[in-house]
Amino acid sequence: MALALVFPGQGSQAVGMGRDLAAAFPAAREVFEAVDETLKQHLTRLMFEGPAEELTLTSNAQPALMAVSLAVLRVLEGEGGFDVRGRVALVAGHSLGEYSALAAAGAFDVPQAARLLRLRGDAMQAAVPAGTGAMAALLGAEMEQARAICARAAIDPVTDETQVVEAANDNGGGQVVISGHKAAVERAVEIAKGEGIRRAMLLPVSAPFHSSLMEPAADAMAEALERDPPRAPAVPLVANVTAAKATDPETIRDLLVRQVTGTVRWRECVAAMVEMGCDTFVEVGSGKVLTGLMKRNAPDAKAMACGTPAEIEAVLRAL
Repeated sequence: MALALVFPGQGSQAVGMGRDLAAAFPAAREVFEAVDETLKQHLTRLMFEGPAEELTLTSNAQPALMAVSLAVLRVLEGEGGFDVRGRVALVAGHSLGEYSALAAAGAFDVPQAARLLRLRGDAMQAAVPAGTGAMAALLGAEMEQARAICARAAIDPVTDETQVVEAANDNGGGQVVISGHKAAVERAVEIAKGEGIRRAMLLPVSAPFHSSLMEPAADAMAEALERDPPRAPAVPLVANVTAAKATDPETIRDLLVRQVTGTVRWRECVAAMVEMGCDTFVEVGSGKVLTGLMKRNAPDAKAMACGTPAEIEAVLRAL
């Protein structure tokens, strides 16, 4: 068995996440308390009780999802004697999940990851005025098809000006997310419907993540990571923007900056991990989004979600 740990991104948050972990395991409570103390906020109360609208805010969802992932990992380590360095071949995370993956591998500690993700969420939200940007999912589209749709949609037919609309996430299994100026994204949705795409729909997000419109947020993260840099991870990271292994701290810092405006190449990341010999994937944290994508991208691999006490017990038995 060659094991990879993968960590979810925004969209996997849900009111109640982590509550059962905190009730059952002191190690999980320690993680949540550390995050609350670092952010000077009762973030865990928001995670456990809601409201959902406040939890979904980018600046809250990003550190909250990391907190649940690291709480699960600490329980695996404390209750099951799980050793990341000795048992795990690779780590990867979807967008903000890269910070969780790096914290799991020792490149960040929990307070550091919480600080960086709060700043990242704030910077991404502030990068574009409200109502200016949008994102949409193209279901049944492959990457090249999505890029061609974006190229057509980028031209405003009234002014003939070029607007931003780009592929933000290549999730695999015919799922591509696009991002950019709201009008251009809306044009892309209409073009996609005429191209026979199974479904094209705007997403309920507050900013055009992973597009070139996020350049101000990338600049903010470059400064933050200069002040608060990663250490060398104990386990190699498969990075979103390259779909390749990274272990050098300066390289990882550059990749995290590039990731703010770059495409999340998740389909290629999974293919790379399989190519490097991984046949078992555990999604560590809230939800089962990556486990579902794994079944499409690596159908021969074993994929398990690990975010609740019952799932932790099942994973420890399986491993």
